[in-house]
Amino acid sequence: MVDAGFDVVAQAGDGAEAVRLAERYAPDVVLMDVSMSTTDGVEACRQMRSIVPNTRVVMLTMHTDPETLSAALRAGAVGYLVKDCTTDEVAEAVRLAANGDTVLSPQLAESLLAEVRRLNEPQHPVSEERIVSEREEEVLQLITDGGSTPEVAAKMYISQKTVKNHLASIYQKLGARDRTQAVLAAMRLGIVTLN
Repeated sequence: MVDAGFDVVAQAGDGAEAVRLAERYAPDVVLMDVSMSTTDGVEACRQMRSIVPNTRVVMLTMHTDPETLSAALRAGAVGYLVKDCTTDEVAEAVRLAANGDTVLSPQLAESLLAEVRRLNEPQHPVSEERIVSEREEEVLQLITDGGSTPEVAAKMYISQKTVKNHLASIYQKLGARDRTQAVLAAMRLGIVTLN
């Protein structure tokens, strides 16, 4: 990973140690396994998000079931990769996470879709009044389709700063911390769909 342009500041043997090291070094990105002793990766991610909220967590795991994926995303993970991905794919995921993007192994899209289907109708019916603006809805759909900030900006003919402003507004309106939570909330509310 050092050759990929990253500085590795620490390595942890288990989840509890990962949380301690994240608090000490406040890294940009943590690459973490789900299955670890003492504290599993999902719980470690949850703890990190409260202690060092600017650190972005990418899970690298053998678990492909929708329950584990959903638990990791709810805990605040911004990426979820399965262990059969290449070193280049891992490096690109870390790079994207550091730039504020969400990363998901392509083969997990079906698991995510299954989890969304499993969710019941929204607890509060969607009113006729829009939750997000038409423009924000367009940004959300492009993000749901896997677009990065630069890609969304290019497709909408707006600046990356404007995309980030739209995202900040969306997060506030949907009560989300990041893109993944915003997309899941928007899917539950029927604002966006997986194509």
